[in-house]
Amino acid sequence: MLNLLIILVVIALIAGALGFTGIAAGAATLAKIVFALMLIGIVILLILAFMGVAVIF
Repeated sequence: MLNLLIILVVIALIAGALGFTGIAAGAATLAKIVFALMLIGIVILLILAFMGVAVIF
């Protein structure tokens, strides 16, 4: 997820610098969504870790 987030941020920055504002806005919106999902996942894993639940991947 972090790789996807970094790629989307880079795309948004490059597209914004080149003047493609629509693409930059879309990539930034997707990056915000991925960031929120990643934060939610981290918080859930931390809560489960503090409760002592073994999470197996």
